[in-house]
Order: sequence, then structure tokens, then C-alpha cells
Amino acid sequence: MTSSDPDWELMAQLAKGDDQALSALMDRWQERLFFFLCRLTGDAASAADLAQETFVRVYEARGKVRPNGRFSTWLFTIAKNLSRNLARWRRRHPTVSLDSPGDREPSAPREQLPGSESSPGSHLERQEICEQVRSAVLLLPEPLKETLILFEYEDLSYEEIAQIIGCSRKIVEMRLYRARKSLRKALALKQLL
Repeated sequence: MTSSDPDWELMAQLAKGDDQALSALMDRWQERLFFFLCRLTGDAASAADLAQETFVRVYEARGKVRPNGRFSTWLFTIAKNLSRNLARWRRRHPTVSLDSPGDREPSAPREQLPGSESSPGSHLERQEICEQVRSAVLLLPEPLKETLILFEYEDLSYEEIAQIIGCSRKIVEMRLYRARKSLRKALALKQLL
């Protein structure tokens, strides 16, 4: 195992039967993984379930996985695949909410914007803009949405994203370009309405 990545060292400890290593990995990655999955699914409850399932998969792979690259790349690949499986399942099993849109609590986490100590009006305006961006991101096709979230929110390099998604660096660049173009178009349309 490579000693340069402490997470892979924790995986080695986990493979030797040290279950505390899993707790350490969860402490390090749970929050970041949860927010990544929230951005992909748009639903905090689903994101929490998928994050737990991701760590179940990590535990199940403890004796089989070999370190290849960064631990975060492997972890986000598992989470992305679970998110895709959920999206496919939801397309095959559509549901209808009995709540009216105004009766529901927001399901995605709200992020604090810098300088939020300003007036309530500007705070609400920023919240509205953030919500429009979140909604537009959720409407992107899955490959564009995943690529954009991994780059913009998870701050991963093109190479790491390519490894997680299973494509070339050029495809990552193209997907980012298309995602940004689609977002600009969607947000411009909302401004006209």
C-alpha cells in the first residue's frame, strides 16, 4: 500500500480487521461525500442513504481493493455509480408527490454565501440566485451534471474527474464547456420569465 495517502493506509488497517479505520475514513469523508451526493440528487435524504451505502461498499471492498491513484477518486467513483443507479431506478419507477411544492421543506442543503451579514433583501436575492443555479444544475444531463459538480464543488482536476467518470481529459473539458453553456442558457431564460 502507498504510504503517501493516509486514506489508503486506513484502508490497509481496515483490511487487517481494524474497524476503527472505517470510522476514521467516515469522519474524514462523510460530510464532503454527503454534499457531493446532495448536488447530484437534489435530495438530502437520498444523499444520506447513498453516502451510507458508499461506506458499506468501502467496507465490503476492504480486502480486495488495491490503491491506484488517490483514495478520493475511488470513493467518488463509488458514490457516482450509486447515484447513477438511483437515477435509473427513479426513471423506471416514477413517483408523484402528494405535497404541493409550497408545502415541502427544501431538501438540498443551503450553503452560506460570503458576506451574508448584509441586508435581508440582498440575502434573499442571493438565496434565490443560488436556488436557480441549483435547479438548473439538477436539470443538466447526468454526465454534464457529474462533471460540473466534481470540478466546481469538489475542486478535482480534469485527470481525477476523467478517472472517476471513466473518460478522457478532453471529454471532461468538453462536458464542462457544454454544462456551463447549458447553465448560461437556462439561467438567461429564467431571467426573461
